[in-house]
Amino acid sequence: MREGDKMKLLLVAINAKYIHSNLAIYSLRAYAKEYQANIKLAEYTINHSIENIIKEIYKEKADVIAFSCYIWNFSIVTQVAKEIKKVLPKAKIWYGGPEVSYDSKECLETYTVVDGIMIGEGEQTFLELISYYADQKGELEQIQGLAFKESAKLLKSDLCLVNSITLTPSRQPLDLDTIPFPYDNLELFDKKIIYYESSRGCPYSCSYCLSSIDRSMRIRSSQLVIKELQLFLNHKIPQVKFVDRTFNCNKKHAMDIWQFIKDNDNGITNFHFEISADILSEEELLLLATLRPGQIQFEIGVQSTNLHTIDSIHRKMDFDKLAYIVRRIEEGKNIHQHLDLIVGLPYEDFNSFGKSFNDVYALRPDQLQMGFLKVLKGSRMEKESEEFGIVYQSRPPYEVLFTNWISYEEILLLKEVCEMIEIYYNSGQFNYAITYLEHFYDTPIQLYSELSLYYETKQLDQLAHSRIRRYEILLDFYIEKVIESNKINKLDEIAVFEELLVLDLYLREDMKSRPKFAKSQMEYKKIFREFYEVSQEDRTSTHLEHFNFDVIISAQTGQAVKKEQLLLFDYSNRDPLSKAAKTTEYEQ
Repeated sequence: MREGDKMKLLLVAINAKYIHSNLAIYSLRAYAKEYQANIKLAEYTINHSIENIIKEIYKEKADVIAFSCYIWNFSIVTQVAKEIKKVLPKAKIWYGGPEVSYDSKECLETYTVVDGIMIGEGEQTFLELISYYADQKGELEQIQGLAFKESAKLLKSDLCLVNSITLTPSRQPLDLDTIPFPYDNLELFDKKIIYYESSRGCPYSCSYCLSSIDRSMRIRSSQLVIKELQLFLNHKIPQVKFVDRTFNCNKKHAMDIWQFIKDNDNGITNFHFEISADILSEEELLLLATLRPGQIQFEIGVQSTNLHTIDSIHRKMDFDKLAYIVRRIEEGKNIHQHLDLIVGLPYEDFNSFGKSFNDVYALRPDQLQMGFLKVLKGSRMEKESEEFGIVYQSRPPYEVLFTNWISYEEILLLKEVCEMIEIYYNSGQFNYAITYLEHFYDTPIQLYSELSLYYETKQLDQLAHSRIRRYEILLDFYIEKVIESNKINKLDEIAVFEELLVLDLYLREDMKSRPKFAKSQMEYKKIFREFYEVSQEDRTSTHLEHFNFDVIISAQTGQAVKKEQLLLFDYSNRDPLSKAAKTTEYEQ
């Protein structure tokens, strides 16, 4: 330690995106409140250059530098730590987080610049760690009164009396009510997602998930949660994302929070919850239906609809009930729903996954997330991977390569399908055109598979494309794969699809320059001018477009339904879920 200077500890987070924040480092600092003056936080993203991260950390000249480690940032963390040790050789380097909690001994042996690792739940351990380093003499005997020697951590020689690696015993889980509110300056989060935790652990035992290891469910008292959520509402934070693994596993807790959110809506803040849909009760559904549209959103893990697969991963899920609940929620048109699938689970081959995909697609979620199995350190899946023939990457994110049921080539095909889903479904920018296209394929998975093959064949997957170009590609795909392949020679079939693309395009924004596939509107200028004079609509926030087809009915039926109409797009009045402009028909 530097003589005469106050000890300084730097908590470093390297996030996946700029809009993300790292709850862990804020929680650690809040818990060690008596040492707040000694602690500084530094947040970067994986898109920052390593050189810049090293430079900024170096400038802090901290005595202790602690990194928050996850699968998405660990390779960067290890590179940064290695170089930091060269330029700050006296600084102590510590790791913590899920990526280093389950093979800590091996991690310390591999990464020699690391002085110690905090394992698992970190608040109390971190408090004792900073207490140790705050002592100017740095002698172990001076902290014998603390619980430091009972903490869950790995130590090297500076914290031990022997020159070896020692694993100290695990501590008892914390009472969540003892953890202070982590955010002392909400002004810093105006353009970021706030992460919030109201429970730890999970009552389920899904083998791919680390949360299943901690089945000691602990819930922060609803009164305390409500008090803290009010702070977010007062500051009009755009989005608060609960990190609870299964938010609704305790019905009363969930109902209390949802009722509070309803009663104290500020008209702005959105709350994100990860839930098990199939355990929602009628009482909960009735309450959820009364929330402001866009006030909350749900992430719902389906993972697979193959019963053998669900059983093999020790997951509890009734898909029929889940499907019923998802449809009930959708009827309310007020809650954005994300449904998740995982590629690479046991007993799920290419065709079986295709069925799972079609089953979930049929529910029309707002987003369909295709994830690829990650065999996380410490998870039950890691222990069972050999039994199931699951071969996965040796480096983070430890993603599946192939299994006994699905080949690497098939995994690659599904990655391309995933890309098409992100572009043409999850973006919400092609809803009517895609709905129309679905009528020409037996199943959704066939449509997206052929679309991904088209991208590959034309080498379109190797290029970056503008939004307009994506529309043009979809038109070219339709002409080649639907019109020409089926020998459909009707001009109407191409014209209606072009108008569907125009509909999708203007639902999102009033384009200043019209795409090539949009027909000229010059002959309707007089009608447009008369409309604005009579209606007194604001030209700057609306757009009027002439169509030769009933584009809505055409999309729904897969038929070119002739109907001349004028549609008004109102960008000041958007759907709170899809963000699409409100559309009305203007009767001439």
